Amino acid sequence: MEISYKKLFVMIVEKDMTNADVRKAAKLSTSTFDKLKKNKLVALDVLIRICAVLQCQVGELMEIIKYPELNES
Repeated sequence: MEISYKKLFVMIVEKDMTNADVRKAAKLSTSTFDKLKKNKLVALDVLIRICAVLQCQVGELMEIIKYPELNES
């Protein structure tokens, strides 16, 4: 599955915040925030904490680019 967090980083700019502001307010480690920058999967609780800081919904932060193929048995 491929994820894009481009919406998150656009929203941060639109809200006149920095990545560091959001990372600190959401109490995220630098390694977790790096995962977001690299479009890697993160835990749902991470996204929820970011949503609390930015006052938004999860779907406003991310987009699924490619769904995994499911093999039927």
